[in-house]
Amino acid sequence: MSMDPHALLIPIHAIAASLVILLAPVNILRRRKDRAHKALGRTWVIAMYLVCVSGMFIYTIGGFTVFHALAIFTFATTTLGVIAIRRGNVRSHIGNMVGSWLGALAAGAFAAFVPGRFIPTLAVSDPVVLWSAVAAIVIAATAWVAFVLARFGAPARRRMPRAALIR
Repeated sequence: MSMDPHALLIPIHAIAASLVILLAPVNILRRRKDRAHKALGRTWVIAMYLVCVSGMFIYTIGGFTVFHALAIFTFATTTLGVIAIRRGNVRSHIGNMVGSWLGALAAGAFAAFVPGRFIPTLAVSDPVVLWSAVAAIVIAATAWVAFVLARFGAPARRRMPRAALIR
């Protein structure tokens, strides 16, 4: 019995897209742009690339579609965001990354709410599987954020020696 190679692409795409949606607000809303921001950002970029590449193979039916174009565009804007921060262009980095995230939110809303798509179909046919998967992804993303913040977050403040305070 052989398995359809596309069968694995949909879960990879869905998990990576969920991580893209969930991790971005942490980096956008945190005040400190520190090593934790960089670690979460790298995770986010890898997840975004997985979304784009897996999406290219999921939408093979019917030839080139708007989804292929969006995947290529998002791959490019994410890459431009990485290049921008490496060059020190924070404004371009923010614009590309936030723009890529907003595009992912729009695509996710389309996937979740348009009848006949996989998510709404699964919500009707097997809601326990859908909500179990959602819960598992949220728990995994939360655990990853907690780990990264604990490992790479701002170092604890050192207390000033008493002699320095007396001066």
